Amino acid sequence: MSDETSGNPPEFTLVRLLDAPRPLVWRAWTDPSVLATWHHPRDIAILRDTIETDVRVGGRYRYTLVNPATGEAFPTGGTYLEVVEPERLVFTWGNPSDPVDGAPRMTLVFVDRAPQTEMIFHLRGVAGFAGDNYVHDGWSEALDNLRSRLAQPVGASE
Repeated sequence: MSDETSGNPPEFTLVRLLDAPRPLVWRAWTDPSVLATWHHPRDIAILRDTIETDVRVGGRYRYTLVNPATGEAFPTGGTYLEVVEPERLVFTWGNPSDPVDGAPRMTLVFVDRAPQTEMIFHLRGVAGFAGDNYVHDGWSEALDNLRSRLAQPVGASE
């Protein structure tokens, strides 16, 4: 939780235990073909041909989410700040043209719980809470999609 009156930035954390080894969870976050299969909330689509990743410190990523009901597009992107395969990934998150300084920061930690992976998702710089029908719930739905995707046989949906 955050208290904006105390000067602490808004933030929230989601944790998932995933039925997959860390290298597969890492790939799900870094391979555009796999990202396209899960990286969106319910009732939103991701356009595969818009996904670009350059997974290295200083590299950039981008993708576009689309609401099929309205056609509204949500261009999203950022810069990778830390890349420690397959343990930790830190990047900015927002509009692709946003500067790195001051942008919301996402930290993903992948903990080996063989044969599973505990994934700790932390977003700093954006308020969110369960039931907000916005950022928190959207990411929660996307992470549920990830869990389902990782439960599929290797090579499925690619």
